[in-house]
Amino acid sequence: MALQVFTAVTGAAWESELVGALDREDHGVTVVRRCVDVAELLAAATTGTGQAALLSAELRRLDGSAVARLHAAGVAVVGLVEPGDTRAADRLRQLGVVRVLPADAEPEQIARALREAVTGVPAAGHDVADPRAALPALGLPPEAEAEPAGPGRVVAVWGPTGAPGRTTVAVGLADEAARLELSTLLVDADVYGGVVAQVLGLLDESPGVAAAARQAAAGTLDRAALARLAWSVNPHLRVLTGLARADRWPELRPRAVEVVLEEARRLAALTVVDCAFAVEEDEELSFDTAAPRRNGATLTVLESADDVVCVSGADPVALQRTVRALAELRDVLPEVEPVVVVNQVRRGPVPGDARQEIAAALGRFTGREVRAFLPADRRATDAALAAGRTLAEVAPHSALRPALRSLAAELAGVPEPAGRRARRLR
Repeated sequence: MALQVFTAVTGAAWESELVGALDREDHGVTVVRRCVDVAELLAAATTGTGQAALLSAELRRLDGSAVARLHAAGVAVVGLVEPGDTRAADRLRQLGVVRVLPADAEPEQIARALREAVTGVPAAGHDVADPRAALPALGLPPEAEAEPAGPGRVVAVWGPTGAPGRTTVAVGLADEAARLELSTLLVDADVYGGVVAQVLGLLDESPGVAAAARQAAAGTLDRAALARLAWSVNPHLRVLTGLARADRWPELRPRAVEVVLEEARRLAALTVVDCAFAVEEDEELSFDTAAPRRNGATLTVLESADDVVCVSGADPVALQRTVRALAELRDVLPEVEPVVVVNQVRRGPVPGDARQEIAAALGRFTGREVRAFLPADRRATDAALAAGRTLAEVAPHSALRPALRSLAAELAGVPEPAGRRARRLR
């Protein structure tokens, strides 16, 4: 049976000739509908009459959301670009189109790509050269021209509801990693109330992660654009501020967040993402794959991260919330193996040896070991918050810093300076 295909390449000079060639010759492909715009293509996809879509990069209003809706409807996508237009090819791939071919490709090659897209055969390389090697010539800020050696790591800082100190830990890890001379990017992806900008004394109305997500959805986000959107706090630390209002959460669509993290890996050796707490899926929307989901951004970050740091408080209420949150995470994302970090450890809330009791309780109810205990230093953290600066700037000798620095070095995969390690052990 011939493969049923939609086309959406209106306006291209080669469109009629290509459609005719696919229909005339025996390529195993039948064009069932020639769509004039994205709206018509999406409407056709919902009818279930087609298995694949052939579209061009110049299609108006084409974005990552439209490609995601095509995939959700069971329609595979293949892109066509003008010969030699590597920028358009890169944009299509950023939108989620894996197979991109030049428009002058042979009809049999295009038909084969359509069949492979439907059957799920992995794409064997790209047909158009990747243009990212030319990024410095596209206006990349001078301080960002040095690309990290290999893809950078992404660390998600997550934890249960309440105030276990997710943002404090995220900011501390990013700052300590930058002080180890690692290029670091701190991203505020909390859709319920990100406060990284306020904690660091930055303007919270700056474009930040919302603008990066918009460019990602349009297929125009690259390493240079991401560097321009991020605040430069010090030579090794950039900050991508979060949503100014919680009601703007629909701006952080999962696919766009995924693209932002992909570009973050190219910009920085370590990306630290401050996440929201909720991971449950909206049952009322589960039937509608196109509906926005508030927790989709958080789930995408947790799935994409190399390490997930689960921040727990050190009192009985916080520990109970952590046990429940880890159970929810295991149900929703069973492949994610979080690193448990207990924050605000102090005498009082837990009788006896707090570290020993907490480790035993979490091990018994979650089956996980505690990777690090972060001591409570309210005076230092309050001073940093009041000044809108990092802990290292306001309280360089805080007891919290060595624990954060050690954890940052471990997550980044770099050795902690020998002198500092020796002082911490003493």
